[in-house]
Amino acid sequence: MHNSSLAKTRREYIHVGSMAASLRPSVSAKEESSLSLRAKVAWILILFIILTACQTNNNTLTRSQFLAFGTIIDISIYGVTKPRAQQAIDELEQRFKQWHQAWHPWQGNGDLYQLNQALGRGENVTIPPSLQPLFQQATELSKRSQGLFDPAIGTIIRAWGFSQDAAPVKPPSDKKIKQLLSQHISLAELNQEPDQLNSQGHPVQLDFGAYAKGYAIDLAIAYLQQQGIDNAIINAGGDLRAIGRHGERPWRIGIRHPRQPGILAAIDIEQDMSVFTSGDYERNFSYEGKNYHHIIDPRTGYPARQTRSVTVIHSNAATADAAATALFIAGPQHWQEIAKAMRVQDVMLIDAQGQIQLSPTMQKHVQFTESGSHTIIVSQAP
Repeated sequence: MHNSSLAKTRREYIHVGSMAASLRPSVSAKEESSLSLRAKVAWILILFIILTACQTNNNTLTRSQFLAFGTIIDISIYGVTKPRAQQAIDELEQRFKQWHQAWHPWQGNGDLYQLNQALGRGENVTIPPSLQPLFQQATELSKRSQGLFDPAIGTIIRAWGFSQDAAPVKPPSDKKIKQLLSQHISLAELNQEPDQLNSQGHPVQLDFGAYAKGYAIDLAIAYLQQQGIDNAIINAGGDLRAIGRHGERPWRIGIRHPRQPGILAAIDIEQDMSVFTSGDYERNFSYEGKNYHHIIDPRTGYPARQTRSVTVIHSNAATADAAATALFIAGPQHWQEIAKAMRVQDVMLIDAQGQIQLSPTMQKHVQFTESGSHTIIVSQAP
């Protein structure tokens, strides 16, 4: 155990540490009605996403933002001409909005919405070819997480009200949660054939909100690489993947403090790394003096209580996204077991008492940036 005095720094950061958001509508009318809310999110990004938009000689940074997946997608491309970078960003904006529509579980008329309608009636369904790669990876990650990452808890997420833009005002009854748990089928049980979902007669709803942003970012980075773009960062509401470098220096990422304004730590990343955080500080509500957040434990049907936040670094954004949720639920006593099973090495977990647990490899990445001291526990390798 180490007590760490934290050094101050004046460097600028890309802010990390957002909710594991459910997919929410991107259609224009809905967006317009919620722009004020999203503007509140935007100020945080504007405050912390301060990439030096400098142009020096042949090095150019092009940066643009748009709304998709219920959050701000911020794309920065370095080292290519602005017209070429902007063309790539415009293409990605269209693709993100198409993915959002196709993977939205509750609204629109996309493939996942249609599939959820049939599953909600307890039917068995054939997975559309467009969704099969997404299901294949999500099912494998769910198995490795021992079911802690489970997109098949959509009915429980919906009962809590976290499937809506507006914050819930009251938790569901314990009787309702127990009823839904008795009918619950995990994604691994549901998806035992590559192109089939067997609901076993139970009403099932899928919500890929703890995974879809990462999966979309991986597809977007693959597109940029196909275009010959080697230095870029795609930030979806604070969860991101970066490739290459920011000119002569790495991309510098700020990790949000789970209980105070500002950042807790910084991470320098380069080449190809994803940084995802799940925290109890986003998407929550208070009822009768108790706080309820959106990260639901599939075993209990209630928000996981032992963790404030988990940050994961991994080369694959979808893996980092799913692992951040699974390790948050696993908590301070069991995250190492789940991290090992999910093949994740770089983890920072802040428990309910504010103690910071770091994997040895994460310790090498993290530089704490706020003054004061923290109790830091460096664990054995997962």
